[in-house]
Order: sequence, then structure tokens, then C-alpha cells
Amino acid sequence: MYFTQVHEDAILRYSASNCRKEKTKLYVELIQPAFNELVDKIVFTYKFTTLPNIDELREDCKIWLTTILGKYDVSKKSKAFSYFSVITKNWFIHKVKQRAKRAKREVDYDDALKELSFDQIVYYDTHEQEREKREFWEHLEIEMDGWGTNDMNENERKVYEAIRVLLGSVEQIEIFNKKAVYLYLREITGMNTKQIVTQLNKFRKKYKLFKTDWDNVNI
Repeated sequence: MYFTQVHEDAILRYSASNCRKEKTKLYVELIQPAFNELVDKIVFTYKFTTLPNIDELREDCKIWLTTILGKYDVSKKSKAFSYFSVITKNWFIHKVKQRAKRAKREVDYDDALKELSFDQIVYYDTHEQEREKREFWEHLEIEMDGWGTNDMNENERKVYEAIRVLLGSVEQIEIFNKKAVYLYLREITGMNTKQIVTQLNKFRKKYKLFKTDWDNVNI
């Protein structure tokens, strides 16, 4: 009984409230613990434990649920428990399908290489651009890993971790403009926009240094 009527009511109050303090209190005390249990139980019930990075995915899903918390519509007569159970299960199913597609592409690519000689392989600009784009994000992720969290204050660490979550959840985010990003960051961190902007400015400086090195082929 981890998701009771008390938690249902808490989500309704959260959706109806315009008070940041009240929403934070509802989320921390009632909604987040229920989401944690919900995700863990769905992972074990539907055997998603076979995913290689399941511990990381579980944490990503729990945080992702906060970004869609406001989308719950009570007028559709669906219980919050049922609504979030379904979308959580679908989130993991999507991850399973992504992994299956990735594995198939790797197999197909290996088979294709066996059938082609080196002289037959043609490189197109679009392929080169996609490769460069992929490498940019891979190197940026490595760069951000090096920033670490040991020397960060609490607010800086919260924003840093929220950025990593958003970057890792791009495919699940329906709206991705500046306003939406700030909304997601506020929901994940529990901080106001001014606090978030202050911390983002620190990361912008680090990003500019990285981008300069990348553009000058120093990476």
C-alpha cells in the first residue's frame, strides 16, 4: 500500500497548486517516495532487470516522472496510480526496444562489412556530419564527467545532475525550448529560476572553454 488515496490526493493538490513551497513539500514528503516504489516494483514485476544499465535507468525514470508530473489530467477519470504505472512501464519498454534496435544495427553493420571490400565503402558528407555530431556529444559527456561534484555547493550539484538527466532524456521530452528547459530544471531541482540561472552561468563558462577547444581541434 505504498500508493494510497493520500498519494492520489497529493498529486491532485500538486497539479492544482501555484505555490512552489507547497508543491515542493508535497513532492518530497509524499509523491517522490511513492514514485520510487512504483518504479522499483514495475522494474521487478516486468523483468526489466535484464537491461544492462538498469540501476541507472531506474534513477533516470524516477527523475523523469517529475518532469511530467504536471501532465496528469484528473478530468480523464484515470487514477494517478494507473496513469503513472502505465507511462512508467512504457518508458522501460521503450528502453528495451532501443536496445534491441541498437543490437540489430550492430549486427547488420558487421554483416555488411563482411560483404564489402574497403574500396566499395563510400563516405558521404551526411555520414561524416552525423559522426562528428555524435562524437561531439560523447566528448561533451566525458568533459562533464570531469567536472565532478566534490567541489560543488548543493545548488550547483543539483543543477549539474539535472542537466545530465535532461541530456540523457532528450528522446522522452516532448517540448524542448528555453522556457520548457527551465521548467524541467525547476521541477527536478526544486529551485527557483533565479537560483538555477546563477548555477547555469558557471556551467556556461566551462562549456565555452570546451566548445573553443573542440572548434580548434584541441580535443
